[in-house]
Amino acid sequence: MKNKKIIIYGAILSATIAALLLVYTMYASSMLSYLSSDPKACINCHVMHSAYTTWDNSSHKNVAKCIDCHLPVGDVVAKYTAKAIDGWNHSVAFTLNTYKNNIRISDNAAERVQANCVRCHSGVSETVQKNASSYHNKGNFDKDRKCWECHKYVPHGKVRSLISTPYSLGIKEHLK
Repeated sequence: MKNKKIIIYGAILSATIAALLLVYTMYASSMLSYLSSDPKACINCHVMHSAYTTWDNSSHKNVAKCIDCHLPVGDVVAKYTAKAIDGWNHSVAFTLNTYKNNIRISDNAAERVQANCVRCHSGVSETVQKNASSYHNKGNFDKDRKCWECHKYVPHGKVRSLISTPYSLGIKEHLK
């Protein structure tokens, strides 16, 4: 009887500690902010400060948020699946310190960004295809090329580094 009470109290104590650790982790990591569409959620991690700062000063700031380019649009399941996979990969990389200072986009994410470029600029894309000789060299216009191979400075700027984005480390504090 006494051992049964110890086991029950131990289980309750363990569950309470686990719940408190979960709540603290959610708070400390700003986990719930990742469910929003607010670009500020992308700067919870310091590695993204220069990406946020360059976007914040770009021509895309007033027309597109991070998720408009980096996540599937129109399919809620695909959007949150991609968000969960990217979030998991990012959290593992940052927790285990395996990320590189120069973050590279994954192949899957590159396909999403390309699809969103075409979706938003479809009128422009059709015009470019029809008028390739006037606006682009026909030899360079290839459906397999990504938009950013030519337009590589949109929307994140020519150079994304701490030196090229002054105050980017303090951007989070500035936005509060």
